[in-house]
Amino acid sequence: MPTVISPSVAPRTAAEPRSPGPVPHPAQSKATEAGGGNPSGIYSAIISRNFPIIGVKEKTFEQLHEKKVLYVDPEFPPDETSLFYSQKFPIQFVWKRPPEICENPRFIIGGANRTDICQGDLGDCWFLAAIACLTLNQRLLFRVIPHDQSFIENYAGIFHFQFWRYGEWVDVIIDDCLPTYNNQLVFTKSNHRNEFWSALLEKAYAKLHGSYEALKGGNTTEAMEDFTGGVTEFFEIRDAPSDMYKIMKKAIERGSLMGCSIDTIVPFQYETRMACGLVRGHAYSVTGLEEVLFKGEKVKLVRLRNPWGQVEWNGAWSDGWKDWSFVDKDEKAHLQHQVTEDGEFWMSYEDFIYHFTKLEICNLTADALESDKLQTWTVSVNEGRWVRGCSAGGCRNFPDTFWTNPQYRLKLLEEDDDPDDSEVICSFLVALMQKNRRKDRKLGANLFTIGFAIYEVPKEMHGNKQHLQKDFFLYNASKARSKTYINMREVSQRFRLPPSEYVIVPSTYEPHQEGEFILRVFSEKRNLSEEVENTISVDRPLKKKKTKPIIFVSDRANSNKELGVDQESEGKGKTSPDKQEQSAQPQPGSSDQESEQQQQFRNIFKQIAGDDMEICADELKKVLNTVVNKHKDLKTHGFTLESCRSMIALMDTDGSGKLNLQEFHHLWNKIKAWQKIFKHYDTDQSGTINSYEMRNAVNDAGFHLNNQLYDIITMRYADKHMNIDFDSFICCFVRLEGMFRAFHAFDKDGDGIIKLNVLEWLQLTMYA
Repeated sequence: MPTVISPSVAPRTAAEPRSPGPVPHPAQSKATEAGGGNPSGIYSAIISRNFPIIGVKEKTFEQLHEKKVLYVDPEFPPDETSLFYSQKFPIQFVWKRPPEICENPRFIIGGANRTDICQGDLGDCWFLAAIACLTLNQRLLFRVIPHDQSFIENYAGIFHFQFWRYGEWVDVIIDDCLPTYNNQLVFTKSNHRNEFWSALLEKAYAKLHGSYEALKGGNTTEAMEDFTGGVTEFFEIRDAPSDMYKIMKKAIERGSLMGCSIDTIVPFQYETRMACGLVRGHAYSVTGLEEVLFKGEKVKLVRLRNPWGQVEWNGAWSDGWKDWSFVDKDEKAHLQHQVTEDGEFWMSYEDFIYHFTKLEICNLTADALESDKLQTWTVSVNEGRWVRGCSAGGCRNFPDTFWTNPQYRLKLLEEDDDPDDSEVICSFLVALMQKNRRKDRKLGANLFTIGFAIYEVPKEMHGNKQHLQKDFFLYNASKARSKTYINMREVSQRFRLPPSEYVIVPSTYEPHQEGEFILRVFSEKRNLSEEVENTISVDRPLKKKKTKPIIFVSDRANSNKELGVDQESEGKGKTSPDKQEQSAQPQPGSSDQESEQQQQFRNIFKQIAGDDMEICADELKKVLNTVVNKHKDLKTHGFTLESCRSMIALMDTDGSGKLNLQEFHHLWNKIKAWQKIFKHYDTDQSGTINSYEMRNAVNDAGFHLNNQLYDIITMRYADKHMNIDFDSFICCFVRLEGMFRAFHAFDKDGDGIIKLNVLEWLQLTMYA
């Protein structure tokens, strides 16, 4: 059920075309068929075993077709796993091939047409309505249904169909085993008992989504786009433009696919038949438009088809309408009028807009249907993903995270060629489509509520591909946006903006929702659309004269306390009383005082390290955990031994596996600097930082990463609440520092590209 949400506005719901009732529900049941002997009460689907079986994977249709045995698909086998994923079906299905179902089976009889589609016991009227539209365009039809497939010549029990899938066409290979009950097809069938193209097309589409059950409930536009690669526009008929009939007429002429439906009055009450014969919450195909003379006046007509293959409109211009006798004989012939219960009927345009509430038009190009001329549109396709805790920031209602969503720069370079338009304007269409949600239903996935916003990039930032920060979105209003946030697979809308550089921000309505999407941009003129992707780099400080190290704790008394040696020096001996009593705080700027600080740090280090004046990983772990535990404002689970080994590997310049005084001092300085960054982003003083702020924290530390690396950091270091504690924060920075240092060591040419042999790769891995 699509849910429409505008930011800062409460959601409203709209009916989604569903299945005809009554439909057997795949719920578990203890009932058994008469005469059955299944002790569990659940009948398993079975397959007729009259033919030899072959299971081959990752071969082309042509290769599989050459086999001398009948094909059985190993990826979509004829058993219960291909039928339902939620529960078992309480009756017995038998999988049969068409030659077992009837005599003289045929793939297509007399051409594929809309009367070959009759819905079975599956709630996929939305899919079948799209097929009916597809049959009106033979070129499109045979793009989806490749020719030269037959039950007669070279029959091998194998067929294939082609669908557009997120920017590319895929070939779906299936066997011809179909689920039956009492030797009748359970799902889609033709009005000819021995015709099977529609049933096999449905099976291929079910395979594409993982099961037949995955096809229950949907919007006609999904299948329309999968058949064409087109882009869909939605019209609320009550708010439609005054020339809506003209728009529909042009859609038919250009081969666009159209579907329509009637919203339900009561939420979740689908497939409700009205007194006029129409069905609420049900998908219809728009199959034709005509204007005819009736009693001296022109009447606009719309032809619709119910995918059930029955249940028709019973008002004016219906099959049995009494006034057909006043229609000219030639007009009747042109309209192909016949009194047949086949699900197809005519109705007046006035009745159409009175009863129907939604119209969906899938355009084969993005040419504006309101325009009187065809245009050539350019299209760019970008793939992306929302990652929980990193780039799933939600809509503009969530300003703290909205800026973290993926961003796509759009450069509108040339204005439209429209002499009647006084403005310098670029026309373009944006379509945001979420991926694989239907296929992942078995994993509990549902369609997200999605939308997008478009912002103009300030001139001083043109060409700068850096990810726009939070403040930009706080102080700049969007130039355009999708009308609503809605839980449909695709949201699309047309816009007219001046030539400039813009950023498109696609998002889910709520934050923290993880999924993949594609963003398509169609424009009349040349445009450039690309994801904002930061250059991977690290800030390198300019080489300076070597300065004497200074101690970095607030005073001399705190030095021992912070390093955890105020009472004992980690088993190396007692701290001398005279050192404990020293409290004079050194003043900056004096070389003598700096020397005193150095000496103090050396003494502390010696207490920790012992006479060898080196710290191993275990000693480093004790020191760090002792220090961190004294900071109640830092949440930590403690540094692990492996983390400490990584720190030593980062700072160990002589390969001893330990840190000397200078190396430890360098590490301690880094930790203190990173601690300052951590506290800056710990705005709620919880001792953790939100994973969404990690992007800025990493940037402040001098590391500049791309979106993929930010995603990896979130997945690696954030907890289930998307928070990062202090030790994870430090370990991440140590890892980044080590990786960049190792990379620069191997990047001898300085071109950002390194070539490694196996030994060097292992060294790099160990070094990082």
